[in-house]
Amino acid sequence: MANPASPHDPVQFANVDYGGKTLPIEYTWISPQNPGPLIVFLHEGLGSRQMWRSFPHTLCQAVGCRGLVYSRTGYGKSAPLWPDRHWPVDFMHVEARELLPRLLSALDIDARLNPPVLLGHSDGASIALIYAYLYPDKISRLIAIAPHIRVEDITVVSIANTRQAFMGTDLPQRLNKYHRDVDSTFWGWANVWLDPKFLTWNIESLLPALTCATLAVQGYDDHYGTMRQIDGIEALAPNARVVKFENCGHSPHIDQPAALIRVVTDFLLSP
Repeated sequence: MANPASPHDPVQFANVDYGGKTLPIEYTWISPQNPGPLIVFLHEGLGSRQMWRSFPHTLCQAVGCRGLVYSRTGYGKSAPLWPDRHWPVDFMHVEARELLPRLLSALDIDARLNPPVLLGHSDGASIALIYAYLYPDKISRLIAIAPHIRVEDITVVSIANTRQAFMGTDLPQRLNKYHRDVDSTFWGWANVWLDPKFLTWNIESLLPALTCATLAVQGYDDHYGTMRQIDGIEALAPNARVVKFENCGHSPHIDQPAALIRVVTDFLLSP
């Protein structure tokens, strides 16, 4: 049985069994005393539990919800699943289909009895969309922040530029405080996104089957994707609405935190 924690508790670990391995996954409970539903936060491609900053706490307090913030496999202090630099092109499907359900189970969260809200950013948003398709009875609402539903040229170019920055600037040092093995984390993510086989990755066909209420958010200055990403969600997912932010890049929770809190709060508190 997982022990409840307060936002001030040190990081905890849950053991997730998959692929013949036992994977320690780091996590933190946010405001576990709140009466509202559970929000599960899924971070971006180079993110971690810590890199959400204060956003999960602020949102949970604003809405009166509980939160679960964790580092996906290979990120933060969580154990890696795949060999260094060699992630499969279906890694987000594996995260949604296999790893997230196992983590919820390890934490004694009955997603069918009490379906959580999933809030994902970037790769985490794509994982949330896939999960919503696979397990429609195990999710109540979905918030997709700067999601990917297809691979765009702008994404590939920006990741290639980030790769150059990793090799030629202090980016490794800046990321090192958030990840236990920054080289493994970075190259696993960069190499799969820049793999020619990944160029055809696309989850648009899943969207018409989504049954939960969905909010998609993106900034106009996002250099990892165009508005085609959330416009596609609005066009294809039956219960989706979109919000677009001015003066905002790939991370609305950092660039426009107050505005994002407002729209997410309105979405979660609406009937």
